[in-house]
Amino acid sequence: MGRQELLLLLLLFLRPGHGDPLDSYVNTQGASLITFTRKQLPAASIAECAAKCEEETTFTCRSFQYHSKEQHCVVMGDNSKSAPVLRMRDVVLYEKRIYLSECKTGNGRRYRGTVSQTRNGVACQKWRDRSPHVPKYSPTSHPLEGLEENYCRNPDNDAEGPWCYTTDPATRFDYCTIPECEEECMHCSGENYEGTISRTKSGLECQAWDSQTPHAHGYIPAKFPSKNLKMNYCRNPDGEPSPWCFTTNPNKRWELCDIPRCTTPPPSTGPTYQCLKGRGESYVGKVAVTLSGHTCQRWSEQTPHKHNRTPENFPCKNLEENYCRNPDGESAPWCFTTNSEVRWEHCKIPSCDSSQVPPEQAEATVPPEQTPVVQECYHGNGQSYRGTSSTTITGRKCQSWSSMTPHRHSMTPGKVPNAGLTMNYCRNPDGDKGPWCYTTDPSVRWEFCNLKKCSETQGAVMNAPSEDQPVGSQGSSEAEADCMLGSGKGYRGKKATTVAGTACQAWAAQEPHRHSIFTPETNPRAGLEKNVSRSLPFDDRP
Repeated sequence: MGRQELLLLLLLFLRPGHGDPLDSYVNTQGASLITFTRKQLPAASIAECAAKCEEETTFTCRSFQYHSKEQHCVVMGDNSKSAPVLRMRDVVLYEKRIYLSECKTGNGRRYRGTVSQTRNGVACQKWRDRSPHVPKYSPTSHPLEGLEENYCRNPDNDAEGPWCYTTDPATRFDYCTIPECEEECMHCSGENYEGTISRTKSGLECQAWDSQTPHAHGYIPAKFPSKNLKMNYCRNPDGEPSPWCFTTNPNKRWELCDIPRCTTPPPSTGPTYQCLKGRGESYVGKVAVTLSGHTCQRWSEQTPHKHNRTPENFPCKNLEENYCRNPDGESAPWCFTTNSEVRWEHCKIPSCDSSQVPPEQAEATVPPEQTPVVQECYHGNGQSYRGTSSTTITGRKCQSWSSMTPHRHSMTPGKVPNAGLTMNYCRNPDGDKGPWCYTTDPSVRWEFCNLKKCSETQGAVMNAPSEDQPVGSQGSSEAEADCMLGSGKGYRGKKATTVAGTACQAWAAQEPHRHSIFTPETNPRAGLEKNVSRSLPFDDRP
């Protein structure tokens, strides 16, 4: 490949507005691909490895691995969509965004996804084939257009978007249905919006997410790595009707942003269920009664309760009739009620697996203050560890072993039944040097856990409290030292300021923030005294 062709290829792959070639890659620490289409090369840096990937001519390089200890590079023709992923120490996997994306920007000239049928459902002809249609565009005549297999492409810069020759002799070509990428517009409620709009609906400039001025907040980018909280761009990390931001106006804490809706259908959200899976975000059944027997209010109505959880604001959440739904990441499906005295309640949805409570539901029904804290250290290499720690050495929260998000893997309870793969607890199912877990950070596949060998803890392991003994009343424990074990469920220290230095509000107070779920009255055993920090359900730290 000549220098001019390489430059054109680099310009095609780079995302608009980005000059660093590594910006066009997604990286994952501790991940390695199994593929035969690979080439090992020396490389003194990650940038050098990326350059070798771009220069590769024997196959289309979709990803590379950089081995930091050995300082070598492996360029590969596959990515995590087409090859199995294993965990490996001291390796970072870099995958080209363009080959991971299944959406298009503009007219889709840069689209390199794997849709391979027309908008009418007809299978595409392979670009290299000459039957039933002799192609004008082929891999040999247009080598830079990504004409692989029978994937939809736009080699002629057609204004209507990607297309393909069809396998129907009567129809030479047809267009494909490819959703727009959420860079200039948003699908659904903008949960995946990645654009650069940074002003609110009323024109206020957004505060940077990594800033605590003028508004202190908990949406710290490092704590929410999957929410793409970059710069001061509008984002939707918490299930609002559209992306929003904290503002630079001290008198206006936050406001929604005016993001245009995409004109193409949104990407598929996966299967839906008539029963409860996980937190029920995919539930589309017809239960319309709450746990205490209240009839649900219709989502399209504003009486007796006014709200913004409407079908218009949440077009992809199946807010039909008055059926229980989970449009905003609650712990389970819920609804507003027709009782004017009860604004909303959760619903009782039958589990998809009646013989086993899903891990997420189990977490929701067992108060953390009643969960036994057992064996917070390990013997040997930790294969026998059955404690409840679920935090890695860098403080990341562990992914549930039964979950495939954000990391797909084969270490499931069904495939390794004797490894104790419960919920998201740290384990050692493959005989590594210590307990580990997959993390909830999309950029870090796995890490060892924040645990020590039992011989190193010098007897500081906390025993499980008896049924009548309050958590934190043991002699040597989290209660007396101002530190925490795991996610800090048993922490009873006196820390009363946030990571940003803001003083905590007293749990019993209702100013400046009103709340009703976590008070000393509703959670008498949670240690909600004064304004001290505590770790409550679904939290990964106090």
